[in-house]
Parts: sequence; structure tokens; C-alpha cells
Amino acid sequence: MTLLIDDPVWPWRGRRWSHLVSDVSYDELHAFVQGELGIPRRAFQGDHYDVPEELHDIAVAAGAQAVGGRELLSRLMAAGLRRKKPRVL
Repeated sequence: MTLLIDDPVWPWRGRRWSHLVSDVSYDELHAFVQGELGIPRRAFQGDHYDVPEELHDIAVAAGAQAVGGRELLSRLMAAGLRRKKPRVL
């Protein structure tokens, strides 16, 4: 199991957020988020979950590996699990 979480630096709605991904499978990611963090499946963003900063340390304590944003993206792409956002014309 390899779950990766970056630092909570992404601002949105007055809070800071992290990205949480798996470099193994989406099923692993969904199970972890729902079981350990209580985030509903509907919050899935195509290839990651946004995690509020107050859950960052809980995710790490539960087994997610804290990494920088570039490493997170690199490992997600290497695993073939990166999904690009649809292009809007």
C-alpha cells in the first residue's frame, strides 16, 4: 500500500488543502479515505482526494507518506493513474 499526501498549501474557501493519491490503485485510495478519514466517495476528484489541513497529520499517522507536490505528481503519473482534466473549449 502506497498512499501519498502533499503539504496542505492549496487555499480554497478559507482553508488549506492537501492532495491524497495512491500509486497502486484507486480502490486502495477509496478504501483508505473512507475508512481512515471519513471522507465520502463523492469527494473523489478523478485521481485524488482533497484533504483539509486538519486531517493531514491523521492521514500520515494512518499510513500515508508525506511527500512534496512534485513527487506526488511524478509518482501518480509513473503509476499510470494520473487523469488530466477535460479540456474546455
